[in-house]
Amino acid sequence: MIGKTGMFWMMMAGAALAQSVPVERAALATSSVTLHQHAFLTEEEITTLRFVLTSEEALALFVPRKGGFAALAVSPDEGFIRGGVPVKSAVAVGDLPDAGAARAAATKACEAAKKGGKPCVIVLEIAPAS
Repeated sequence: MIGKTGMFWMMMAGAALAQSVPVERAALATSSVTLHQHAFLTEEEITTLRFVLTSEEALALFVPRKGGFAALAVSPDEGFIRGGVPVKSAVAVGDLPDAGAARAAATKACEAAKKGGKPCVIVLEIAPAS
């Protein structure tokens, strides 16, 4: 089990990684979406995430939500899609009160589902359109 200190350092590592990767942003009708293009993501994974970035219907499949903030966390060692389907450790959470809560919840759930290796990172963030 990961203690509070361990979770803090995992979130800090994830935040540091997120700051050093290219991002793409899009505004959908009710959402602002950010894609973090981590180097470990395959071409298939980037293509799928870009589709989610630009389609309200696709976004709803990955992060069903009614409002608030959402995030998708992925294990760098396990990736996002294998065999054409999302892996178990790729976890999306939504309907949270702020971006920090969404990132923390997605990262915590990803860490609990992954098999080991590098800390989970955020690949997609969703916020209400401003």
